Parts: sequence; structure tokens; C-alpha cells
Amino acid sequence: MASKLQNSSFSITSREKREKAQVREKVGEGQDASTPICASTRKHLRSIGVMTDDTLPTETNDSQKRKLSQKRKTLPYREVFEFFIEDFKTYKPLLSSIKKAYEAMLAHQSEKIRALEPLKAKLFTVKADCNEKILAMRAEEKAEISMLKKEKMNLLKLIDKKNEEKISLQSEVTKLRKTLAEEYLRYLTERDARKVLIADLNELRYQREDMSLVQSPGIWGEDPMKLTLALKMARQDLARTQMELNTMKANFGDVVPRRDFEMQEKTNKDLQEQLDSLRDDYEEVRKEHEILLQLHMSTLKERDQFHSELQEIQRTSTPRPDWTKCEDVIAGGRDRWHMLAEGKNSDQLVDVLLEEIGEGLLREKDFFPGLGYGENIPPFLRFDGNVENKKPSKQEVVNLLKEAWKERLAEEQKEKFPDFFFNFLEHRFGPAAVAWAYTIFEHIKLFHSNEVMRQFYAILMRKVSENVYIKQNETVTQLLKEMTNVDSQNEGLLTMEQLSTVLKSTFPFKKEEKIQELMEAGGWHPNSSNTDLLNYHTLFKEDEMGQSTDFVQKLWEQYMDEKDEYLLELKQELGLELRDEVTLPKVRETLMTIDPSLDKQTLNGYLNQAFQLPVTELPPEESDEKEKDIVLKLQTVLERLHMVDIRRKGPREQAPAN
Repeated sequence: MASKLQNSSFSITSREKREKAQVREKVGEGQDASTPICASTRKHLRSIGVMTDDTLPTETNDSQKRKLSQKRKTLPYREVFEFFIEDFKTYKPLLSSIKKAYEAMLAHQSEKIRALEPLKAKLFTVKADCNEKILAMRAEEKAEISMLKKEKMNLLKLIDKKNEEKISLQSEVTKLRKTLAEEYLRYLTERDARKVLIADLNELRYQREDMSLVQSPGIWGEDPMKLTLALKMARQDLARTQMELNTMKANFGDVVPRRDFEMQEKTNKDLQEQLDSLRDDYEEVRKEHEILLQLHMSTLKERDQFHSELQEIQRTSTPRPDWTKCEDVIAGGRDRWHMLAEGKNSDQLVDVLLEEIGEGLLREKDFFPGLGYGENIPPFLRFDGNVENKKPSKQEVVNLLKEAWKERLAEEQKEKFPDFFFNFLEHRFGPAAVAWAYTIFEHIKLFHSNEVMRQFYAILMRKVSENVYIKQNETVTQLLKEMTNVDSQNEGLLTMEQLSTVLKSTFPFKKEEKIQELMEAGGWHPNSSNTDLLNYHTLFKEDEMGQSTDFVQKLWEQYMDEKDEYLLELKQELGLELRDEVTLPKVRETLMTIDPSLDKQTLNGYLNQAFQLPVTELPPEESDEKEKDIVLKLQTVLERLHMVDIRRKGPREQAPAN
């Protein structure tokens, strides 16, 4: 085996030597064939100034050298592999298949290389063509550059020529300026010489005139020297006067006389005053015009709104009832119906009709069914079984209610109003208190047209706080006291002017139109004089049914309207909807904003009523954390405040104008 390997190594080395000799011969032939052509081409290109690439003609030789070197490298391995195949008989099939696979791959790669040889030759050809084009373009650029250089030299020569012309022109201008200055000096000297000559001539003429005067002194009868001096002085005065006259003309040519100036100034002042007054009048008229336009637009809107409401009412409303049909139904006939219907609208007439019908039904009832002992039943109505109907007259019920009010006002320790009412009936009627409670309750629930019954029912059912009734009575009493104080003669009479003064002092926050309404309710009309007398006691009288006069009723209506306006202002200042929730500190802050004159006690009373908290449990203003936890719906707050006596304590502070 060793001898075989040694023989193979010798054969390989001898074969390598032969192949190297063949490669040298081929390379020598290629160099000899290509060297003269490549050398001549490079020499020609370099002579015309083109850069050449020396690697182009040697690329083919390099590729042949690489092929031969690769073949020489793989040849020993191939022969060694063949020896292994011959010696290892067991693995001969496997090694033979491996060799065949490698031989096939090498053959395939050789075929691919031979297929790419034409493409490589074509690539060399294209490269040579591109080089020729580049050389041609460079030759053209070189010619163009040489032409531009020549043009540049011509332009530089032209610029030099223009600069020389400019320098020559500047020197010529300098010479002309010098000549002009000399001519100007010469003409100036000549002008001065002429002036001197003219002055000399004038002087000679004056001397000749003087000599002629000296030669004939008898003509003038004066001393020639004196006349000469006078003439000279006169000429000087004439020259000075002429100069002053020219100065006056120059300075005061546009000046007018003071009298004309003062007259024009006065006229201008009068016109300016007229213009200012006209401007003021115009502004007033313009503002009035804008106000009238706004009123006109609002009137148009109201007219359209009323028209649409009228159409809607005409479409949906039922025909007006014929109230004269009630004359034959109501007890008392026509006269009583006219007395009941006087001054009432349709809604009020319906109430009157219902009261008459209900009164008849009450007279027919002998018993009332008891309402039981439920928690929602008022304490004075808690009873099981039938209750006797006492069937009192309307007058008797009103008298009982008045007596109840007297005892309530005289009571020192206040208890709940329903409990007080039942205790009053027990004290008055004993065991029949329940019967009287049911009877009175049915009457006051029915007769809403009666002022005493309506107010008593509202307080009894906790729709209104009794403080409202008490405060209103105190207001009426205070007003009567003020009128009595003004009536110094105790005659029971006041003038309309005194009545207006008393109303304004008692109600300082009422508007002028509200005062006017009260005076009209008291008997004043536009044709009345301020000195007309009025019996003020008649303003506070009540009839047998407890009905107040129009004056007191108007006071009550205005109080309710002012309460509604106050609560509406509170809602608008809060900026919330009725369904929204509001906190106690927010209500406190808003009340102080719309009514800064509220004292702490009154404010706490309002908050106590709104949030149903005792005054002792109200958190102080500093404890914001506790107050924020007290939340209630705005609608509930407004309804609870509407039940109590709430009114403005002072004017609202106006926001400062911008």
C-alpha cells in the first residue's frame, strides 16, 4: 500500500510538472499575441490625453490561469480518492457513487461556465464600446472647453477696453469741471465789476445833478448842501420804508383784521354749539329709535304668540257656558246668583257652582265615614265608624275658625297646629269634638272661595306654614298703625299723597307699579287728586264671612307674587334644573348672593325649612365637609321654601358696570 501511494505521488508530481509547462506555453503565446495590440492601443489613447485601463486585455488570461490552478489543485485528490476506491472493496460502491456525483456536479459547472463564456465575451465587447463612447464624449467636451476659454479671453479683453474708456471719460469730466469753475469765477467777477460800474455811474449822475443845483441856487431858494443832505436822508428813509413794506407783506400777507377774526370765531363757536346740540339730539333720537325698534320687534313676537295661542284656544277650547242657566238652579234665584257671580271669571264661577252643589250635598248627609287610624290620616280625623254631621251654617264655621285663630295667637307654648285644632275642639265641644272636626274639615275643604276657610285648610294640611298667615296679619296691623300715626287729627282720613308715602315707607322694596296697584285697590284712580281724602279704616274691614277688602287681598297677591319671584331668582342663580340635586352650602351661598341683607338667624331658618334640619343640627359655615354631605333635590327645596314666610330683606347688590 505504501509503495502504491509512493508511486502515485511520483506520478502526480510528474503530471503536475507537465501541466505547468503546458500552461506556461499557452500563457506565453497569449501574451505574445495580445501584447502588441494592447500596447499600441494604449499608446494611441494616451497620446490624445485619454486615461486607459490596463486590466482589460488581461482578464481572459486571468480566467484561464484560475481554471488551470483549480484543475491542478483537485487532480491529486481525485487520484487519491481513486486509490481509496480500489483498496476499500467494501465501500467501493458508495465511494464510486460519491465520486460520480462529484464528477457530475463538476461537469455541470464546467458546462455552465462554457455557456457563460460567450456572454462574458459580449460583456467585454460592450465595455469596449462604452469606453469608446466615453472617449468620444471627452474629446467633444475638451473641444468645447477650449472654445469657452477663447471666448473668456475675448470678454476679458473687452472689459479691459471698457475700463480704459471709463478712465479716459472720468479724466475728461474732471477737466470740464475745472474749466466750468474757472468760467463761473470769471463771470462772477464780471458781474461784480458791472455792479461797481453802475454804482459809480449813479454816483456821477447824482454829483452832476448836485453841481447843477449848486450852479442855479436861485431856483430853489435853499442851501444846496442842506438839500443834498435832505435828499440823501429821504433816499435812506425810502429804502428803509421799502424794506419794512416788503417785510410786512411777507409776514402779514395772509393775516386778516382782528375784528373779522373775532366775528368769524364767534360764528364758528355758535355753529359748533349748534352742531353739538344737534349731535346730542341725534343720539337721543337714535337711541329712542332703537328702543322703539326693539319694542316693535317684541310687540310683533307677542302678537304672533298671542295669535297662535288664540288659534290654539279657538281650536281646542269648548264654547263658553251660559251661566244664566244657573239662576234657576241656585237657591235664592236670580238675585243671589248675580251676587255670587259679580266680578268673577269662568274658573271662579265653576268654584262657586261646585261650592253650592257641595253645600247641598253636605246638608243632605247625616253621617261621615270614619277614616281610621292610619299614619297618613291627620290626628284630628283618626276615628273608626260613622261620625255625625253637625250641619252648621257657613257663618258658624267661619266664627269657629276665627276663635281658633285667636286662641292660637294667644297661646304661649306652641304645639303642632293639627294637635292644637283637635284640643281646641275638645275643649269647646267635649266628646263631640270628632264630629265637629269632620264637619269643619269637610266645609273648609269645599269652600275655597272663602278666604278664612281656604287659609285654614292650607295650614291644617301643611301646604302652608302658619307663620305665613301670622306674618301677613302682622304686616296688615303694622300698616294700619303707620296710617294712624300719620293721621294726626284722628279723623280716620288720609290724602292720597299721604297714603302713597305710608305705603312706600312700609314697603321700601316694592316697585312703583306695585304701589300704584295698592292705591288703585284702595280707591285711587288716575283722575283723583293728591288732596282727595280717603277713610283708611275701610281698607282693613272684613265682612261677616271673614272676607277682606280688595286692598288687603291685593297685599296678599303681591306677597305671593314676590315670593314666587324670589324663589325663581334663587333657581336661576343656582343654574340647575328642578330634578338636579343641590347641597346646603350652595343654597346658603346663593341666598346670600341674591339677598345680601339676610341675617344669620333668618338664613338658618330658611335652611332649616329647606333641608328639614333643626337649627341646632345645622353645621357651621366653616365645616364645608359636613355641609357637602347634605344634598336634596332642587324641586323639594323650592317647595319647602314656598311653604314658609320667605321674603326679601334688602336690595340685591348690582354688579359694577364695565
